Amino acid sequence: MKLISILSIMALVLAALFAGQNVYADAVLSGKVVETMDSGGYTYVCLEKKGKKTWVAVPQMKVKKGQNMSFQPGTEMVNFKSKTLNRTFDRVIFSGGAIK
Repeated sequence: MKLISILSIMALVLAALFAGQNVYADAVLSGKVVETMDSGGYTYVCLEKKGKKTWVAVPQMKVKKGQNMSFQPGTEMVNFKSKTLNRTFDRVIFSGGAIK
């Protein structure tokens, strides 16, 4: 299951490269968790750092509101529509997972 998730993330990164999306290959995503939700095998995490909020999507994992977390770099998707959440994110970064 973990291998499938990793392969899915890699496919998203490659698709984004060819579609002209931004890839955050060198940037660690970190901040305080202000909102989180699970859907479709992913955990969506809203991080806040210095007043700026960033949505990160990772393979489903346990996340608690209020904790400080860091995530692996990933691929930015703009105007991403989550069918399972019935929500469009202005911007979400798909990451391989948390950095421990």
